[in-house]
Amino acid sequence: MNRRNGLKAVLIAALSVFSLPAVAHPHVWITARAEVVFVDGKATGIRHSWAFDEAYSAYVTQGLDKNNDGKITPDELQDLAKENTESLVDFDYFTVMKANGRKQAFDAPRDPAMVFEGGKVLLTFFLPLKTPIPGGGAVALDINDPSFFVTFELANTRDAIKMVGAPQGCSITVTRAKGFDMADQQAMSEDMFTNPANANFGAQYSNKAILACP
Repeated sequence: MNRRNGLKAVLIAALSVFSLPAVAHPHVWITARAEVVFVDGKATGIRHSWAFDEAYSAYVTQGLDKNNDGKITPDELQDLAKENTESLVDFDYFTVMKANGRKQAFDAPRDPAMVFEGGKVLLTFFLPLKTPIPGGGAVALDINDPSFFVTFELANTRDAIKMVGAPQGCSITVTRAKGFDMADQQAMSEDMFTNPANANFGAQYSNKAILACP
């Protein structure tokens, strides 16, 4: 596989290799964590941590054990981490951040890294805001894929989305995506997702956080 095609091409290639049936949305499952990072009282970006499902992880790590020692190291995954993180621009980083109702723009991701643990690839990166958000008012964070090609599930911890370095008095309220199971998946078809009316289908499975700072 040519791994320099970006994440979108990798996912499409994975679909063909797995020979998934037409009722296969979503195709990739991610367990997510996120940290909203503050510096000098301003929100400066989001540190994402995404654990991919085992099937996808097995596919994208094929041939990456360069020294054939039976282990896949972070060094062996670094090129893939960089290329896949850079390609996230094609998906708007699966991330929407709004300050007082206004959508915020992101700079290119930084510090991409990958590890392979427990049969899963874990991708981490920092997504900086073009303009830091000062304290005061409400900040909303939304993590999802509107096309539902990828489904995001928050890690089963109380701090799956949290603030780091936030000013005193800041609070966060997290709303998890509603549950999704195989019965839901079997009721979906590829034709359903080619209908423009369903372009934002994944929004109902989004993970959201509201941050309030004095």
